[in-house]
Amino acid sequence: MSLKRNVSLNQGLRYQGKGPMLTYILHRIGGLGIVIFVATHILSSYLGGDVGGFLNAVYEHWIFQIVIFFCALFHAINGLRIVILDLWPKLIEHQREAIWLEWMVFIPVYGIAALVIVQSAVGG
Repeated sequence: MSLKRNVSLNQGLRYQGKGPMLTYILHRIGGLGIVIFVATHILSSYLGGDVGGFLNAVYEHWIFQIVIFFCALFHAINGLRIVILDLWPKLIEHQREAIWLEWMVFIPVYGIAALVIVQSAVGG
């Protein structure tokens, strides 16, 4: 028994899920970013030499740190929102408000951290 949906490719690409869909996609990207960071960290320790030194230089670079911090922080805050909504199912009615609250927490914390990372990279 298959699930039949009459949705064309054009309709599927025009889907605008807005907040929930954006958080879904960013949560997956955040998880992938964390995996990439852990993999480069392990590989740099395992390989050593020139290749390990290159990988160390990659994950110690300030741009990589900003991207990885975005991934880790968003993944953590969004995961916390998901856990809260799973533990209290009645709150699912307020999912959009929870997403707005998530962004209100994420943006200032990430902004301050990115500022600190950039200032330390510049030498301040």
